[in-house]
Order: sequence, then structure tokens, then C-alpha cells
Amino acid sequence: MTTKRIFLIHATPVAIEPINRAFARLWPEAELANLLEDSLSKDLAAAGSLTEALKQRFLALAQYAVRAGADGILFTCSAFGEAIDLCKNELLIPVLKPNEAMIDEALSQASRIAVVATFPPAIDSITDEFSQAAQLAGHPIALTAFTCPKAFEALRSGQSDLHDQLITDLVKEIEDQDLVCFAQFSMVSAAMRTRKATTLSILTTPDSAVLKLRARLDA
Repeated sequence: MTTKRIFLIHATPVAIEPINRAFARLWPEAELANLLEDSLSKDLAAAGSLTEALKQRFLALAQYAVRAGADGILFTCSAFGEAIDLCKNELLIPVLKPNEAMIDEALSQASRIAVVATFPPAIDSITDEFSQAAQLAGHPIALTAFTCPKAFEALRSGQSDLHDQLITDLVKEIEDQDLVCFAQFSMVSAAMRTRKATTLSILTTPDSAVLKLRARLDA
């Protein structure tokens, strides 16, 4: 079987390690290329919404990946859903949003879903994705959003243990939900600790994303 070259496009460096670990476990044969442009998340936070200029910058990164021989592209930042849709429409190779596979899994299991993010702009994007997927599936859902920006800052400053604990503390307080979805790749390190602190199911994005992209390229 021919080795597939997968470009991982990141808007924050904290997403790089979790997705590379997932590939190492689930698809070690894939040839990975990591493309980081970390001004994107800063500029999105400053702009307050996903501007046309930001979308075009995403498209430029995806087009670069194609020219570099990508067989598939996986974006790892959840706050840029519309920009990734633009890339999907413009390119001929498979392009995957970070949350697609996790959302499908969540909809197959639950109706009352809590979404937790440490980067607040990710909430708008994943909420839109959930709503569209639920509508297509004919599966009504009640989505509740929670944010923990202090955890994101802790992770960016190298305090991974504090990051994990802040997320766990937040999830412990969540009630009246069927399951919890972590909205970002960078949050996966907190999953094990959080699962021990709650009876709710916890879904994360990296593993589901790797398996879905592999299935699409193997098809």
C-alpha cells in the first residue's frame, strides 16, 4: 500500500503533540507534515470573528499543502470551521475538520451534549458544526457550552498539569448532560483525569479524526 502524505495544519502549537501521538498509535504508516501558522489564532481572537481575510489565509495554507504533495489535510484548530469549509470546496483531496468524526460519534450516543473549550472562539465554530450535523441526521440536540480560557493560557505557558486540573474542575460541575465533548485537540491530555472525576462520557477529537481520515483515504 502506498504511503499517504498527510498535512496537519495548526493554528496553535499546543495542538501538534496530541494529534501526532494519535497518528503514531492509530496510523503509524502515514507520512506526516506539520504546518504551523500561530498568528491565525491570535488574529482571530483580536478580530472577534472569522473574517474573509482569515479564510483566505487558511485556503493559502491548504493550497500550499497540495503543492507539497499532500494526499489529505487535517486541520487541528476548531475555531475555523467556515475557513475549512472553503478549503473543502476548493480542493480535490480529502480535507477534514478537527471535530467531524467526534461530532458523528456524539450524535450517535446522546441528545444532551456539553461542549467544553479552552479557546472561547472554538465554541461558535463547533456549535455551528453540531447544529448542521444534527439537522442532516434528523437528530434534535440540546447543546450547552462551557469555556475555560485560563486552562488554555496555562497550557501555552507550559503548565500542563494545571491545564488538566482546570478542565477537570469545570467538568465535575456539569450536570443534566448525557456526555461531554472536548472541542480542541489540545485538551486531550486532560481526558484521563477528567474521566476519573465524572460519570459522564468524555469524547475527544484526535483519535476519531485519524481513523476517519484513514478510512477516507483507504476507500
